[in-house]
Amino acid sequence: MSKLEYTPVEEIPKIHADLYRGFRTGKTKSIEYRKDQLLRLAYLLQDNKKRFEDALFADLGRPHPESVLLELDPLIGDIKEAYGSVKKWSATEKVRFSPKWFPMGPAIRKEPKGVALIIAPFNYPVLLLLGPFASAIAAGCAAVIKPSELTPATSALMGELVSKHLDQDVYRLVNGAIPETTKLLELPWNHILYTGNGRVAKLVSHAAAEHLTPLTLELGGKSAVIIDPKCDLPTAAKRILWGKVANAGQICLAPDYVLVPRQFQDTFVAALQRAFNEFFPVDPLKAPEGTMAHVISDAHVQRLKRLLDATRGTIAIGGQVDAARRFIVPTVVKDVKTDDALMSEEIFGPILPVLPVDSVDEAIEIVNARDHPLALYVFTTDAKFKAKVFDNTQSGAAIANEVVIHLGVDHLPFGGIGPSGSGYTTGKFGFDTFTHLRATIDNPSWVDKLVMSARYPPYDRGAIQKLNKMSKPTLPPRPGSRPSLLKRWPLWLILALVGLVTKVKWRSIVGSAA
Repeated sequence: MSKLEYTPVEEIPKIHADLYRGFRTGKTKSIEYRKDQLLRLAYLLQDNKKRFEDALFADLGRPHPESVLLELDPLIGDIKEAYGSVKKWSATEKVRFSPKWFPMGPAIRKEPKGVALIIAPFNYPVLLLLGPFASAIAAGCAAVIKPSELTPATSALMGELVSKHLDQDVYRLVNGAIPETTKLLELPWNHILYTGNGRVAKLVSHAAAEHLTPLTLELGGKSAVIIDPKCDLPTAAKRILWGKVANAGQICLAPDYVLVPRQFQDTFVAALQRAFNEFFPVDPLKAPEGTMAHVISDAHVQRLKRLLDATRGTIAIGGQVDAARRFIVPTVVKDVKTDDALMSEEIFGPILPVLPVDSVDEAIEIVNARDHPLALYVFTTDAKFKAKVFDNTQSGAAIANEVVIHLGVDHLPFGGIGPSGSGYTTGKFGFDTFTHLRATIDNPSWVDKLVMSARYPPYDRGAIQKLNKMSKPTLPPRPGSRPSLLKRWPLWLILALVGLVTKVKWRSIVGSAA
């Protein structure tokens, strides 16, 4: 297994300068070059899939099949989509026809923003680093990518493979911790994409502001689940509990807490218990390694244990902590109140608080009293219930009868709102993140000979009025007014109706005369 070596801090400015020099050569603007690098990235993953599975197991204790299902295969699919779509995505786009402007051929050029910095977290260290990286490659950017220091095996493997398989003139991986990241953030970039927590995001935002660098933030927050008793309860329980079991709940989209009608709480918790028994026929503490991921570090284990020790709710399922193995049994805590320790911060671990409420309106109030989450989940078979929740809340995504997996759905944007993030990634949305939309026109000289010469001094009021008539907007009727029939209906429609009536009358006259 590769050994993690940090990039020397003093080399980072040189890497930065080298990439700007490489970008200015123009090589990344070639579609064929981008496709070549994307294909190399895809094969980097496919040919080393077993090594990545082993590295993710070493860092996170994650079961191999889970890494394939939720990280490696979806990422290869994303890169393949970028490979197949980059020519279409990058094509210059003609704008809608306008009689005033069409001679100038207005269009939108799709150009790379420049040199990007991508900083990834520990929880999905491959997907959340190389996914945005593929978007930057597709957009024609050069990029520095920075993996998490909390996943040393995975970060070391990516450092080894990226340096071997991709063009080091324009793509570089920097390994390190706070000093290395701090040095990276001191430098000017053309775009920064950071995935992680809100506390660090503030530091990244401040650094970006120093250079007026555009920024995409993929954060998280407390993603709520609202339960309608009229849901498919066995399925809901399985899916929600799975959201806490997968990667030990260390997912920015994981269900963070559940709001359930008070009289339905025990029924819901019993369904979670049945799902737990199906997932873990053997006591999870006694199950072999690789049954479920562990918590990333000792510090994270202690944080979660402090939250669990401080709760005033009742532990209904699980609750056991094996600090030596960094393992926490999936835990359900019922009768939790809004001011409980478990509601004080994003949990980011395998602990699920259940909050009883008296109505869906109270549930909506609780959601709206907090920062907008990255996702809001509703389990119901009632379309009106779903609409009421979604219409009266805000979140990065609004998901019914499922958790987490919408990140992998083709052609959907992934992004937060407010404190849960800004900007979008995945697919075409990721390409757009690293792309500058550059407006362009080419105005021929003969246009001046028609009406455009009116813009030159000395001004002629009549000529300017003539010019303005070409683009003068016609406003709808004033609010509250009742327009005449002539104003409400287009002239062509009125003339057509008059013609139809005349034709019918004429036939009637001819018919009676005959």
